[in-house]
Amino acid sequence: MSNPGIPRSQFVAESSAESDESFGDLLSQYDKSHSRKSEDGSKQLLGTVIVVSGDSVFLDIGFKSEGILPLTAFQSAGETAKRGDKLLVSVKGRNPEGYYELTRAKVERPKDWSALEKAFAEKATIVGTVTGVIKGGLSVDVGVRAFMPASRSGARDAAEMEKMVEQEILCRIIKLDVTDEDVVVDRRAVAEEEERSVKDRRYAEMKEGDTVTGTVRTLTDYGAFVDLGGVDALLHVSDIAWSRVNKAADVLSVGQSIEVKVLKVAADSDKDKRRISVGMKQLQPHPWDAVAGKYNVGERVRGTVTRVAEFGAFVELEPGIEGLIHVSEMSWGKKLRSASTLVKPGEIVEAVILGVNAGERRMSLGLKQALGDPWVDAAQKFAAGSVIEGPVVSITKFGAFVQLAEGVEGMIHISDMSAEKRINHPQELVKVGQLVKAQVLAVDAEKRQLRLGMKQLVPSGLDEYIAEHKEGDVVTGRMIEVSDGRARVELGEGIQADCHMDKASPAAEKKEQAESDSSSPKLNSKPDLSSLGSMLQARWKGGAAAGAAKLEAVRSGQIRKFRIAKLDAAAKKIELELAESR
Repeated sequence: MSNPGIPRSQFVAESSAESDESFGDLLSQYDKSHSRKSEDGSKQLLGTVIVVSGDSVFLDIGFKSEGILPLTAFQSAGETAKRGDKLLVSVKGRNPEGYYELTRAKVERPKDWSALEKAFAEKATIVGTVTGVIKGGLSVDVGVRAFMPASRSGARDAAEMEKMVEQEILCRIIKLDVTDEDVVVDRRAVAEEEERSVKDRRYAEMKEGDTVTGTVRTLTDYGAFVDLGGVDALLHVSDIAWSRVNKAADVLSVGQSIEVKVLKVAADSDKDKRRISVGMKQLQPHPWDAVAGKYNVGERVRGTVTRVAEFGAFVELEPGIEGLIHVSEMSWGKKLRSASTLVKPGEIVEAVILGVNAGERRMSLGLKQALGDPWVDAAQKFAAGSVIEGPVVSITKFGAFVQLAEGVEGMIHISDMSAEKRINHPQELVKVGQLVKAQVLAVDAEKRQLRLGMKQLVPSGLDEYIAEHKEGDVVTGRMIEVSDGRARVELGEGIQADCHMDKASPAAEKKEQAESDSSSPKLNSKPDLSSLGSMLQARWKGGAAAGAAKLEAVRSGQIRKFRIAKLDAAAKKIELELAESR
């Protein structure tokens, strides 16, 4: 059986300078050297542990370079490694740093064609030595010369393939033709199987709640992938720290060794879809555990806006402690559609604590409360009778709202807009954004209501009429509306008053009773015929007409006499009562 290894021609050429040695000696030396290498690789070696690092164990195996075993090889078996331990190992290759990669499993090197046929039939893993880079792949010595395609080498590029030369590898025979001495081997399949085996072991070992050490492999915007010794776990950005972390790269770096807690091991029938979630912050006490008594309702606090949503903004008071300012608690006056119109991430704001729920780890804050409630002194600043000026902020069917100050609005009812004409909608007189003057008619600070009037500031015929008359005066007017014992009376152009007709006034009743008493004869007195005659004569001349008027039904269009019962200059109102004589 041929055993080529390094081509003899190459070996002879490199040794041609040794002129005192014959070709036969050189060839014999090559065969012995190659034979010894094969023999060494086919048996297990006794190694001594010299160093145990975070993820590897280094052993002295009697070669110029040390051998290396992954620490997971001990963890999966429930063992520990310490300096001075003796172990049986096999060499399976060399890594880019020049260390021999070891395995604790015994791997045979075929010695003849029958051994190769047996390994091929059993799909067994064998030891081979890479002898050179050739077209399309690598030449491998497995007892005979074998070919390994580049795609099955496990190397990522040509440079990595070059580093494999003279290294021992573990591979599997995927094609064997004894007649043509054609052998093809595969290293990638063995490496993938070993990787899957390690992953399966690690997944089986992982339990939720365990604390493990890992190495940051890659960083993304949403977190980091951590190597836990053969399996990757996701460390989400929200699980890095109790304080808000925007990007994993802000606090972690590739290659960094970290301690994490296993949060979830997601089992799946598809082994490629199994997932492990880990967290760093879970190894630290939660900041909310110390909140009791630290933050109280009504206190003023200062914090940084961490993120803004349409419904509000989150403010960090300390790492891990956030409060929400709802959009409704941001401004006394402005109706905000989104919190982003008022605050931005990174801003430092002052707020008042509105509520604390340590059990649910929630805190509600108010931004407008820190500015002070404008309604506290509204009754003093906008006293009834005072004149204000402000913009119209909104209009409804029944009136318009005017802003007097930040968070303070007053309403002008449609009936208080004009004394000269009747209007059907406020938009006939005012528009949103228009600056108007008005008089404060009433203030209710408890209900946060303020009533305004525009017509009260406009001089009119009604003002002059009220100024020229007093309560008790008898005036003439025309009935324009009559219903349910009430009437609307026109006293002049643009001057109207209300008349109550359901009962006479006390003064009228008293006068009527006096007249009745004076005209009625007394039972025990002698009738005065002269007085009776005079009364009858007066009634004959003018009393008949007056009586007819009194008996006439009240209706629209009538011109009647009225007595002024009440004058209200501020409200621009006149109240009347019928003042017809008998």
